Amino acid sequence: MGLLDYPFMVRALIAAALVGITAPAIGTYLVQRRQAVMGDGLGHVAMTGVALGFVLQTSPVWMATLVAVLGAVGMELIRSRGRTSGDVALAMLFYGGLAGGVMIINVGGGSTANLLGSMFGSITTVASEDVTAMAILAAFVLAVTIGLRRQLFAVCQDEEFARVTGLPVRALNLLIAVTAAVTVTVAMRIVGLLLVSAMMVIPVAAAQRLTRGFAATLGLAVAISLAVSLTGTATTYYVDAPSGAMIVLLAIGVFVVLTALSAPLSRRRARDARANEEVCTGDDVKV
Repeated sequence: MGLLDYPFMVRALIAAALVGITAPAIGTYLVQRRQAVMGDGLGHVAMTGVALGFVLQTSPVWMATLVAVLGAVGMELIRSRGRTSGDVALAMLFYGGLAGGVMIINVGGGSTANLLGSMFGSITTVASEDVTAMAILAAFVLAVTIGLRRQLFAVCQDEEFARVTGLPVRALNLLIAVTAAVTVTVAMRIVGLLLVSAMMVIPVAAAQRLTRGFAATLGLAVAISLAVSLTGTATTYYVDAPSGAMIVLLAIGVFVVLTALSAPLSRRRARDARANEEVCTGDDVKV
């Protein structure tokens, strides 16, 4: 039988495509505002939601979404009010979320083995209802990241300038945090909560090796992420390995290749910049 003859593989590939599109869509903004590790903190706090889903016998995806969104809002409010640094808030999410998930699953009579699929991703854990939930959440992420791209870019580039121009900076910051939290739960089944941040960052970093503009970086990052997500998921059909680990390693491989290919381009750009500077300096001397 072929790859697509198995319903679980069809569901896994659909989920992988959703992850491949959404992760870099919000990741581009996080990299722009130097919050690349935000996905890690949200992934850890979402672990509490997964544990609650198992214990309460409800959908782990929706429960993880709820808990991650609450964590994201709390972190952003703490950061914006200056009561503690963003790093401290992230650390609280890291350790509190992970510890809370482990404690809840044990108190509920379960085992940490129940969390492994959500931690590192597993194609066999993707159920039909998970695909439906992921599609709804992915639609929200794309609506925000594409529909409000100008406003979000302005906030990520310079908050003070955005505030002067009349943009609702606090609301947009909260929206970015919430969208990142939703993206974490979209990627939970395929990439895993502990590795989802990599898919928000690595494709963007790889795209930046070849592009300069925001739109070009976003487009190439989505293409890279989609390719490695589908390839990694398909590969795990033949190789007994966690899908998240396979996808992330492929993304790192693409980053290494593009970095090597971009080296001559970077040197040529540097030579052109020096040449232009020398021409401008010469013109100033003549004047």
